[in-house]
Amino acid sequence: MAYQDFFTGRPTQEIAQDLLGRPLLYRSPAGLVGGWIVETEAYLGQADNAAHAYQGHRSAANEALYGPPGTIYIYERRGLFMCDIAVQDAEVPQGVLLRGIQPVWGLDVMTKNREGRPVGELTNGPGKLFRAFGVRDKALNLHNLVDAPLTILLGDEWQSQPRQIGSSARVGVRSGGWHDRPYRFFVAGNQWVSKTPKRSWTKDQGWLKEAGRVLPAEILPGK
Repeated sequence: MAYQDFFTGRPTQEIAQDLLGRPLLYRSPAGLVGGWIVETEAYLGQADNAAHAYQGHRSAANEALYGPPGTIYIYERRGLFMCDIAVQDAEVPQGVLLRGIQPVWGLDVMTKNREGRPVGELTNGPGKLFRAFGVRDKALNLHNLVDAPLTILLGDEWQSQPRQIGSSARVGVRSGGWHDRPYRFFVAGNQWVSKTPKRSWTKDQGWLKEAGRVLPAEILPGK
């Protein structure tokens, strides 16, 4: 499936849910890293008081949100870098925040990038995730998943199937008319979903079916 087709033509909330289970891959300078997406948040642009483009705000910092579908938007909070993917058509500044992955590829690299943290704490949050990927700047900003060293595999054969998709209010959004809308989506039972107690984890990590872990070289990013 083409990125144009996947990231347009349906509500952003639906796109955010469909990303769950798909491989997020980054060909970092230290090697390939990645895993299955387990947590996302939808942001709906000008009308959404929690969105960076609320009321049409536009600047050099958030220009990526106005780009073509699949444009990478990197921003920094408290010394950590986070990543949204622009969805919908160009000039419609909606996006999906990548909040967490189940780490699958490049565990040694991600563990080193996270200063030896346990595997269960490597990528369970948006700042932790891109710290584990080794992202320390905004070099990926404004690039597109089509040809960047960061990509998401959209083929259904690479998608792990969640047993149940949970939803909640977005993390850290505490005020405004949209603060309690259920625009955070996650694989229920997966331990790499942020802000979830251990008692909610399941043995199968919330997967009805896991996808294969061996990826052909021709589909990897940054070739």
